[in-house]
Amino acid sequence: MVFLLSCEKKYQRPDEYKVDLFKDERSENNAYVMSEDEAYDKSDMVLSTSDTKLIDSSSGRGKPFFIYKIFSGDIEKTTRDSVVSFPLEIISTEKLNLKKEPSYIFLEMLKGFRFIAEERKIKYQWVPGAPVYPLQKETK
Repeated sequence: MVFLLSCEKKYQRPDEYKVDLFKDERSENNAYVMSEDEAYDKSDMVLSTSDTKLIDSSSGRGKPFFIYKIFSGDIEKTTRDSVVSFPLEIISTEKLNLKKEPSYIFLEMLKGFRFIAEERKIKYQWVPGAPVYPLQKETK
């Protein structure tokens, strides 16, 4: 005589684990945003302007980048060029939320984009991670 016994054990998954091994590695799409002072310190050039326009982008053509033209502005800080001739074209790897109100433009020397830079004579790019800060009005 052969007895066949089967033990059925269902997998029981706990609803909540007592120890979360990956709590430090889990992120909720939190992007790092620089403060205004940090962006100012990292910049090679800072301009204040309200006359900036998106003139071209690479949407759908590989790594995204955006070309902006600054028509006029004031130099707030510079480490390289003492004279800037306007209009000035810059490249950004992120789309900037520019409004008609005066804002700070944080720029660094162009890294990469060699062929575009030679063709359009672009020397500066937007500092990655720097947000668009509105120009602070001085009260006297």
